[in-house]
Amino acid sequence: MGAGTEGRRPRFLVQGTLYPDVIESARARAASIKSHHNVGGLPEDLAFDLVEPLRLLFKTRFAPSARNWACRTTSVWRQPFPGPGLAVRIVGEVTPERAEILRAADAVVVEEVRKAGLYRELWQSFAVLPAVRTVGVMGDGRTYAYPIVIRAVTSDDAMTADWRAFPRPRGAHGVAHHQ
Repeated sequence: MGAGTEGRRPRFLVQGTLYPDVIESARARAASIKSHHNVGGLPEDLAFDLVEPLRLLFKTRFAPSARNWACRTTSVWRQPFPGPGLAVRIVGEVTPERAEILRAADAVVVEEVRKAGLYRELWQSFAVLPAVRTVGVMGDGRTYAYPIVIRAVTSDDAMTADWRAFPRPRGAHGVAHHQ
């Protein structure tokens, strides 16, 4: 909490829930796809007001309006991030060490996607950490480290997605990697 807020409780929780989240979290008439999403996962007796201004919109319908409202472009086109955070991107036991490795790897993925000019073209791109170690070579030495999987997809409506291959960097003669 900021200065002067000690002892005060939050009045609002603002979430970027979009209509696809509502549909995929349905339980009455449709299959429940997202068991981990914020839709329907909060207690009914909240001590604050829940505000979901985009709940009934697809992102493609929201984005043009947001430009008219003078919203920051980075906010409008931000890729979705799962409510549970990095935990759903770690396959296996979630530990502080694995979370830190994934956090660093994800930052590299986002940075490289932005540098390549692909951020707005992709619906979502991120790193995944399988909780297994594998042998590799770096420089003149042998490594035994976690591999990182990169997931990149395109989507028109956030209801269906298609994988997106990355272009091979110019002059690349092998697989580039970051430690």
